[in-house]
Amino acid sequence: MPHSVWPVVVVGAGPAGLVAAITLARSGIRTLVLNRRNTVLSHPRATVVSLRSMELFRSWGLEPELWAGGDDVEWRMLVTTTLSEAASGSLIEVGYPTRSESAQLSPTRPAAVPQDHLEMVLLNYLQSLPAAQVELALAAEDVWETTDGLRLRLHDDDGGMSRVIRARYVIGADGARSVVRQRLGVGSFTTEDLVKAHSVVFHAPLWGVVGSHRYGIYVTETPTLASFFPAGQGDRWLYGFGLSREEQGMPPLTEDQAIDRIRAGAGVTDLPVRVVDQNIFTFSGAIADRFRSGDAFLIGDAAHRVTPRGGTGMNTAIADGFNLSWKLGWVLKGWAPDSLLDSYETERRPVAEHNLARSLDPMGSRRSVHDEVRFDLGDRFPHAWIETSVGRISSLDLLGPGLTRLSMDDLATQSDNQSELPPVTRHRLDRKTAAALGADRPGGILLRPDGVIWASSPSAALAAA
Repeated sequence: MPHSVWPVVVVGAGPAGLVAAITLARSGIRTLVLNRRNTVLSHPRATVVSLRSMELFRSWGLEPELWAGGDDVEWRMLVTTTLSEAASGSLIEVGYPTRSESAQLSPTRPAAVPQDHLEMVLLNYLQSLPAAQVELALAAEDVWETTDGLRLRLHDDDGGMSRVIRARYVIGADGARSVVRQRLGVGSFTTEDLVKAHSVVFHAPLWGVVGSHRYGIYVTETPTLASFFPAGQGDRWLYGFGLSREEQGMPPLTEDQAIDRIRAGAGVTDLPVRVVDQNIFTFSGAIADRFRSGDAFLIGDAAHRVTPRGGTGMNTAIADGFNLSWKLGWVLKGWAPDSLLDSYETERRPVAEHNLARSLDPMGSRRSVHDEVRFDLGDRFPHAWIETSVGRISSLDLLGPGLTRLSMDDLATQSDNQSELPPVTRHRLDRKTAAALGADRPGGILLRPDGVIWASSPSAALAAA
């Protein structure tokens, strides 16, 4: 491939685009990332990082940095009259496991980390990878297919310069108003705006108000129904409430009016509040007619948009980016045929459809862990702790960049062809561990990089792709 052709260009540096680019760059695939803005947004937006997302970030060594910018909570919703009355509130499941539940499923747990902190951690990590090039304040204003690949017209907002680059594959991670989706002529099903809401980012000593009742979301009933979300260090919070029809026609809240509402919801009349930002947004949902157009793909909000109910939007986007990009890496390395890329939409669309339907349900935030965790973890094999010569590790830590075979057999007698691609990493397990992981069958199990079980041999798996 000529050096002037980028193997992959990722348009957009939100969570979906950053995860996609990191996955590619970690595997040595030259990747160009374009982002219209020159930095991440300062609004926290999403605040829940799911169990599966945290497993991915743990595998990249980013878990400590993420925890450092988040809040130590249990992922439950507390419904209470005011925050000062948290002790008498009612706890409700929101589809994410608690510490004790997570310990049975995973080596980590869901986190309360604001999206702006997450994006900064991911961006810094991506910029440290030699195979990645990140261009901020550079927008893709057009994308089209030619007989010898894709073209993108880029526009530099600072200097007004315009140029055209070539790409083997393009990933559209450029949000709900995706230029990539529009230019490729991909339509979408879109709901009407369902709810108009107001959000306030502020600092206030609310942890002292709720005391030991530390949760990921609080619903208060004073002065009207509203939600408080912890949004990072320094007692940073997000406050949101739906606007009535009458309120929608009124001027935006003044800072003093926002502070009065927050104090009423907290139940503390003299609470010191410092407002940082206010925003009015609408709840709506959408899903693209298709996630692939030739050698271009849509991920995250470019492919599907959900309302905030359920907190699944960012995590669905993260899973999109990883699913597509490990497969792109395999294809670009010659480990798999292009047909493997069709499995991206096959696997991700049902999850996106489920999460969209959940988000459109007015009660979509209230879901049992049993019902929802399977959509987050997918079909990955189980977590189990394994004692090794270097200490205790999770079974998830055994996964390699190619295929991974786990079995009780003598590794020297296994039938994998050493010259087969993708390469196979082998681990011999004791009987108890193998049974816990479902690897006590003849030949064990063969796993993809995401922990999903494939066919009994690499060639059989790829033939089915």
